[in-house]
Amino acid sequence: MQVIETEIPAVKRVIPKRHGDDRGWFSEVYRADILSEHGIANAFVQDNQSFSAPAGTIRGLHFQVAPNAQAKLIRVLAGAILDVAVDLRSASPTYGRHVAVRLDATGGEQLFVPAGFAHGFCTLEPDTMVAYKVDAYYSPADDRNLRWNDPAIGIAWPVAEADAILSGKDKVAPLLADLGRVF
Repeated sequence: MQVIETEIPAVKRVIPKRHGDDRGWFSEVYRADILSEHGIANAFVQDNQSFSAPAGTIRGLHFQVAPNAQAKLIRVLAGAILDVAVDLRSASPTYGRHVAVRLDATGGEQLFVPAGFAHGFCTLEPDTMVAYKVDAYYSPADDRNLRWNDPAIGIAWPVAEADAILSGKDKVAPLLADLGRVF
């Protein structure tokens, strides 16, 4: 298993090794000891899974504030996504910047997003299934979101704004400038 820092070092790509033969392949997708060696020592408490039928579905940008801020470890079980993490840590030199990584079921790569970041993704293929671990339970009282297409963040989403499929909540999410200090 490889763990590689992104342009925002707190966000990490996790690349499990696959062992293949004529039957297919086997992979260890989660190893607490190896992740801990790379600074990911989170105690994950909940696994989540989403299914998006159409390509161009955007989920996010979501986060929870303290005391239930969440770190996430994201992977794709079927299909492909553009996975995005936006730094919301007000004291961070990378505040307001983002990391965007393509994740797909074929490659098996994962993305670790620490607490203090908004997270979201856009499906690149129909029938995409995403699974992710979180280190704090879902808390409706602490649940927040950030506008997916905020021009101040400048995410190059792979879908035109008019074609993006969003929840009602995500359509009206606040801009970064209107969030205030959340972390």
